Amino acid sequence: MPTEYELERERNIARNKALLEQLQLRQAVESLVPPKPKPAAKSQAKPIQSTKNKRPREEVVEPRRKSTRLRKEAIDPNESPSERKRREAELEERRAIEAEERLEAEEQARLTKRPRHIDLDLTTLAENEEDADIAELSAALLSVSQTAGQVRDEDSYQSEDEEDDKLVAELREKLQDLKVVSRAKVTQDRIYSAAYHPEKTKGITLVSESLLPLTLPIPDLIFFGDKHGQLGIWDAQAAIEEVADEDGDVAPAADQEGGKYWRLQLHWPASSKSSISCVKIDPIDSHNVYTSSYDCTIRSLSFTSGVSREIFSIEDTLISSIDLTPTGHEMWISDAQGGVWHRDLRQDKSTTIRYSLSDQKIGCINVNPTRPNFLLTASNNRSLKIWDVRKLQTLSLDLSDQSLPTPPPSSPGNPFLTPVSTINTDIDSDAVTEFVNSKKGKGCLRGEWRHDKSVSSAYWDPRGRSIVSTSYDDSLRLWDIEPAKFQSSAPFPSSRPFHRIRHNCQTGKWLTILRAQWSSNPDVYPHFTIGNMQHSLDIFSCKGELVARLSDPSKISAVQAVTQSHPSIVERAVSGNASGRCVLWAPSEEEESS
Repeated sequence: MPTEYELERERNIARNKALLEQLQLRQAVESLVPPKPKPAAKSQAKPIQSTKNKRPREEVVEPRRKSTRLRKEAIDPNESPSERKRREAELEERRAIEAEERLEAEEQARLTKRPRHIDLDLTTLAENEEDADIAELSAALLSVSQTAGQVRDEDSYQSEDEEDDKLVAELREKLQDLKVVSRAKVTQDRIYSAAYHPEKTKGITLVSESLLPLTLPIPDLIFFGDKHGQLGIWDAQAAIEEVADEDGDVAPAADQEGGKYWRLQLHWPASSKSSISCVKIDPIDSHNVYTSSYDCTIRSLSFTSGVSREIFSIEDTLISSIDLTPTGHEMWISDAQGGVWHRDLRQDKSTTIRYSLSDQKIGCINVNPTRPNFLLTASNNRSLKIWDVRKLQTLSLDLSDQSLPTPPPSSPGNPFLTPVSTINTDIDSDAVTEFVNSKKGKGCLRGEWRHDKSVSSAYWDPRGRSIVSTSYDDSLRLWDIEPAKFQSSAPFPSSRPFHRIRHNCQTGKWLTILRAQWSSNPDVYPHFTIGNMQHSLDIFSCKGELVARLSDPSKISAVQAVTQSHPSIVERAVSGNASGRCVLWAPSEEEESS
């Protein structure tokens, strides 16, 4: 019921309105009535909602503490000394049990926030998936053929300059008309990294029970790592499952999620402390996927066994990037303290060597695909550097010889004894600097180029001679090193990049850092992809020419920060954004059928 004040206020408004109307002040009358709020502008892009439930938040219920005053019981004045003694003993025992339970609950809470170092199977990794979905994932992974990367000789990439224009024109014709053919919310949180499986066959032929050949399509299989340690596996062109709403209506195919995806909680805990910084496919065994995480571990997921095992771990240092040699036997790891680790996957995981190569974070490390002795690092200290691995390993051997302990007299020369100095060897920055400046270390640091701001990424092209870097100074830089320069032991001549592309790289706090990623396809003219702050995916040639700018405002309304190209099929690219939604770019069905 309105109060007297409200009634009086309404009468005053009515009198003032009547008076203003008499004076023919229509504008003042309208100002007495508050304007209606304008409806919010609708986005042109139609959002794709995930068909899977959100990750349930785990809550650890800990016993509540109680004060001694509240725990005191009423004392019976007629209680005998023996009864009082027995009662106090029982109370003390109950307090001890409560304290033990409290400590156990606190320890359990601490364990749930620590990384998992044990082997994990698919059932554990996909605990939020249905049993049928886990079985389907296992079948999908096993159906992918096992492929091995082919290392090309650098001479096969040499082409005349007059042929470049023709090759770029052919590449533009294939890429400029790519469309959004599938999109889905593959992970629950921001996409941090991605890897495209190198499967290139169009289908696999099986024999059915009726002895008739049955061809099953091999889908585009992409792996996405997100902010909370989750690995999304996306079968991007699988048959769309029709999902009805509460009223039984089925949304149009254009508004549904495309393909089929699964979510595996590879790294723990499920928080920003476990962001997957890098995803890599084993170059010699495509049934194996490596993931590095901010939980300071690296894990390997096997398609055949369905088991994820830890292959590397450190304490309290974020792992920023990983890369493998073309043979797949060695891994190079960079961390947030400016260190680079060498891990031989044929040895025990405790045997590693760390080199302090920078005074700040090394955010990206990359092995030359045709000359694996050359290592590329990009650091927050604004420098891009090329290292000769053979010289670095000479340094580690020298330090090992100086500190090598004398073998036990009972087993001299036993080849199964591992020198203590080769296990978790840490070579500090002073030792590296002294070695680089010495006569013996000449040629260890083959090249160094300074940027105006931090270098967020740097990668070799498939030929192993061109480099593209991404920097916070809003530039993409391109270098091209003559093959003859690699044969010499002298440092590369200091020079400016041959091309510089202005590109907005100010992603801020809520977007993943933009990185220019080369297509690893060795059969096409070298080109790379990078996200654009205007919601497009840009493709450039190795000469810095814009080949294509892919966009679709009707379906995409976010920055496609993470990009990857198919290693075997030219007309394929994927991208992911900050909400976990991913897009497959490919020719439309009409173009593929023709």
